[in-house]
Amino acid sequence: MLRPPPLEDFMLKETKPNLGGGNVTGNNKHTCSYELVEHIMHLYVHVVEAKDLPGKDVATSTCDPYVEVEVGYLKGTTPHFEANSNPKWNQVFAFSIDRLQSSVLIVGVKDKHYVYAKDNLIGRVLFDLNEVPKRFPLDNPLEPEWYSLEDRKGELVKGEFMLAVWRGCQADEVFSEACCSDAFGVIGSDALANIRSKEYLSPKLWYLRVNVIEAMDLQPSNKSPEVFVKANLGNQVLKTKISERSINPSWNESLMFVAAEPFEEPFIVSVEDGVAPNKHEVLGKCRVSSSRWYNLEKHVIDVEGDQKVETKFAAGMIHMEINLQGGYHVLDESTNYCSDFRPTAEELWKPRIGVLELGILNGVGLLPMKTKDGQESTDAYCVARYGQKWVRTRTFINSFEPKWNEQYSWDVLDPCTFITTGVFDNCHFHGRDKSHVAKDSTIGKVRIRLSTLETNRVYAHSYPLLVLQPSGVKKMGEIHLAVRFTRSSFLNMMHMYSQPLLPNMHYLHPLSVKQLDSLRHCATQIVWMRLSLTEPPLRKEVVESMFDVDSHMWSLRRSKSNFFRLMNVLSGLSALGKWYNQVCYWRSPRTTILIHMIYIMLLIYPALILPILFLCPCLIAAWNYIWRPRGPPHIDVGLSQADLVFPDELDEEFDTFPTSRSSDVVRMRYDRLRSICGKIQTVAGDMATLGERLQNLVFWRDPRATVLFMIFLLVAAIIVYVTPIKVVALLTGFYVLRHPRYRSKLPSIPLNFFRRLPPERTLYFET
Repeated sequence: MLRPPPLEDFMLKETKPNLGGGNVTGNNKHTCSYELVEHIMHLYVHVVEAKDLPGKDVATSTCDPYVEVEVGYLKGTTPHFEANSNPKWNQVFAFSIDRLQSSVLIVGVKDKHYVYAKDNLIGRVLFDLNEVPKRFPLDNPLEPEWYSLEDRKGELVKGEFMLAVWRGCQADEVFSEACCSDAFGVIGSDALANIRSKEYLSPKLWYLRVNVIEAMDLQPSNKSPEVFVKANLGNQVLKTKISERSINPSWNESLMFVAAEPFEEPFIVSVEDGVAPNKHEVLGKCRVSSSRWYNLEKHVIDVEGDQKVETKFAAGMIHMEINLQGGYHVLDESTNYCSDFRPTAEELWKPRIGVLELGILNGVGLLPMKTKDGQESTDAYCVARYGQKWVRTRTFINSFEPKWNEQYSWDVLDPCTFITTGVFDNCHFHGRDKSHVAKDSTIGKVRIRLSTLETNRVYAHSYPLLVLQPSGVKKMGEIHLAVRFTRSSFLNMMHMYSQPLLPNMHYLHPLSVKQLDSLRHCATQIVWMRLSLTEPPLRKEVVESMFDVDSHMWSLRRSKSNFFRLMNVLSGLSALGKWYNQVCYWRSPRTTILIHMIYIMLLIYPALILPILFLCPCLIAAWNYIWRPRGPPHIDVGLSQADLVFPDELDEEFDTFPTSRSSDVVRMRYDRLRSICGKIQTVAGDMATLGERLQNLVFWRDPRATVLFMIFLLVAAIIVYVTPIKVVALLTGFYVLRHPRYRSKLPSIPLNFFRRLPPERTLYFET
């Protein structure tokens, strides 16, 4: 069994960062840009263009200009232009003020053709950083100016240079497109695109319902066809059941697909005949777009000499109804961590109830994820998802303490939703040659449920990044987040708690569990395929990690966790049963006497019973308010059964599907699973036995027991009818709470009678 690290490493830590320059308080209801992050000052250099540059090549009088921006040891360069004396770059560089080790900014125009020459400088412009103006986010943009170029001696040379220089924080509108100082070593436009921040929108997903009704005038090759319909939408393929043996078959079967806007993928329907096992003959196919009769076409390829000729001819008709189901919410993530419950149709959306703001501050103590040039490194970036909006921070290259300080916001329509933030290691900024091999590794994830947050309060905490690996649970570092949920309407938010969690269509026309699992898999695949086409792309491994696509797979650890969760829920009933037993056996005479007095009072004043039943949970909740959670909940390692777990159990959890382990290992795990299922089978049988004994009392399985039961019920009915109900209740209560002196250690008569009743287990066929 693996030994867990100290539990202190897994704890949530509250912090007090200098948010928004110290102007943010927990009860501040007014939002502004970047007030949930620390303001990091940058030196911005906007390189626009140059004109009339002199040519260093005497033969052609042209140059291959590029710009080099230099502050101390920090250097950034633009792409070069071939034989162009009037280049236009329009590129922004951002230097972190904390990393500057010089008071002079040098912006030089150089010739790429003479890069190996002793001096390839065309001209340059110098700036004193003490004189650079400071710009605030709400100020108007600083207009670029033309500057004359100078040589190294300070003498004017031919040519002019347009640029703008200012100081500002990361709230500046050009920051997202700027080339930051920590990324100056990245070469190539593709590589630079893979490290920048970006906002994405998930494709709009619809459920597509296809009702296959009937077909007519089919032309099968055999007299008793086994006809079925196969529908194809992208990578989704569904089949109907086999109809009766007829050339005019009918199905009346509904097929569900996931479609994404824009609807570019063709929807192809084919009618096929199962002529032999694993062999189908296509009777006809068509492209579907609306509800009506469609003509089926059959494609036949004839060989005429050395050429193949394709012939189309009519092969019957098929009747179908097709419609987009906008009343459903297309589930693309687990319902346990869902971030959006809205139906697809925007007309059915409810008004927003607030705004969620997330400040991604920094990472602390990230572990190395890979080795580059013999040195361990981590190139970390964050991805956050809520609803249809995804955000990605810029990548900090070769840093175990990245400082992102980026803020994002979302509209909130339901408080019972989650925001997921993941930290990943970027393996794709070296160029496209490695993009198909390397995968971005998951460093850790954090999930926050909005209903656990107090409104209008800033939560600033350091979250441990925990990952379950084949070697056990491991802390990969920490991420510092600031979260605030601001409500717009208190009544609308409270009203949401009375509404169905999913749209009404999920209850009026529910989908089966099997359908939902299949459609969720298709939706996840569509989302990552669409997001992987963006720039920079959100790749498959990132989307699947955020969606937890493997959470439904079998795991002995998860099974243990669910069992202990159930036991924890039932522990309250168990504690109540122990307390009741102590009262009945007079373990504390004062408590038992008090219970007698309360019981007599409730018999005298029965109107107090229901108010007391409602008041007790209210008082318990009020008492527990003192120990309420002060911060958002985080991963509980003990509840997940990840702190004490056997290596073989983890190896089974990380095994592929189908398995890739040896036959001996699979046999051992199968035997273990049989043992566990045997215990579950025994418990299920015992519970069934209890219910069957009660049922058999009135079904005469044991005639003598049934007669005794009828006599008891008849006598009890007469006694209860003759005796006042309060007297019956008083005597029953005193009998149950009688002193141990009047109790026997042997089982009671009703219990003996119940245990002698026959269960259905006696009818089993035992091996």
